Amino acid sequence: MKQLLFLFICYIPLFLNAQYFEAGLSVGGSNYLGELSSNSSKIELRETNIAAGVFVRYNLHRFVTLRLHGNYTILSGEDSNSRNEAIASRNLSFQTNLYEVGLVGEFNLLGYQPYNYVSAFSPYLFGGIAIYKFDPQAELDGQLYALQPLGTEGQNLEAFPERLPYELTQLAVPFGFGFKYALSEDINIGFEIGGRKIFTDYLDDVSLTYPDQELFDRVEDNEIAGLLSDRNLVNQGSNGGAARGDTKARDWYFISSFTISYNFSDNGLIGGRKRGGKSGCVTF
Repeated sequence: MKQLLFLFICYIPLFLNAQYFEAGLSVGGSNYLGELSSNSSKIELRETNIAAGVFVRYNLHRFVTLRLHGNYTILSGEDSNSRNEAIASRNLSFQTNLYEVGLVGEFNLLGYQPYNYVSAFSPYLFGGIAIYKFDPQAELDGQLYALQPLGTEGQNLEAFPERLPYELTQLAVPFGFGFKYALSEDINIGFEIGGRKIFTDYLDDVSLTYPDQELFDRVEDNEIAGLLSDRNLVNQGSNGGAARGDTKARDWYFISSFTISYNFSDNGLIGGRKRGGKSGCVTF
């Protein structure tokens, strides 16, 4: 019994010493997958946009880390990028600012402990939950218009009572993989690639069918909604009831980032790793 108690007391510092905060910055690129990326068939690399963020990590153990992050990016897509004439002639486009706040867990596959370079490199997997805000816009005659308030798929028309305006703040499930490397006991660098599973098909404002243009014309001051709803280069204004989007697949977005962070290893909350090593027990 005394031996078990002795081992318990000795191993407590090993867990406590692994707990520390770090804070950092990320910069990279973002992409979107949906109707306006060749009908969800591929990511258009020409629509890659800058992504930037900040994050705080709480390292619970060399294998387990919690991360709170905030990201900003722009997502965009255009039918004109497609080599498929049918898709290109639909002639729709969008762009949106996107703000994301997420909480994820990281699992360091090799363990990560920069102090004394015990384990200075590790790939990791991550997953969690996030809240994001978006607001798709499209350009018409040199002016950008917010698409959600216009109801381009009939969300504001009496003929489509089941089509409600989509929410601009929603949940996402971020997941992916990356690696981290300790430049020193205080500075970490890394790179990660992450996807976001989302629960809307309206990231790009495209999902269902074209409303009949006459329905837009009956609503006062709704001309812009009709013009941005149907921009088909072949049958503009006569596509009522035809497919405008693809209801089989929901949209996605992706963020890839380089990261740099600083370790606050002697934070006073747990006594710091260096002081904690003087326990008189066997250390590893």
